[in-house]
Formats: sequence, structure tokens, C-alpha cells
Amino acid sequence: MKKLSEIPPGTTVLVKEVAESDYLLKLMEMGFIPGETVKVEKIAPLGDPISVHIAGYQLSLRLNEAEHIWVE
Repeated sequence: MKKLSEIPPGTTVLVKEVAESDYLLKLMEMGFIPGETVKVEKIAPLGDPISVHIAGYQLSLRLNEAEHIWVE
């Protein structure tokens, strides 16, 4: 398993776990639940934020939020 923040653009992954953190509820409300597929679309030139496609919509995440999402 890897953190979502480590995935290169163009890669589709499966959410395995959202780590316990201050962001847990916020991330789950955005659709990051175990079993959901996520495609990393773009990464900003300086690496933060990243753009992902999940549950039928585009979403931008900060790297510190993406580090709490474990994917496979």
C-alpha cells in the first residue's frame, strides 16, 4: 500500500483505508471510502495541491490531506 500523495499522475488506484486524523470525516464526506477508485489527474508544478477524480467529480487535495489516504 502507498499513500495517495505518492501516486503519479494518470494512475488509477483503489482506496484501502483513511488513517485516523483530523481530516478523517472531511475526507470520507468527499468520497474517500474503502473500495472507491481514485484517478490522480494532475499535480501542481510545486507538488501541492493534487487533482483527483473520485465518485464522478474532480477534486483538489492538499498533500497533507492526501498523506492520510492509503491506496493500492
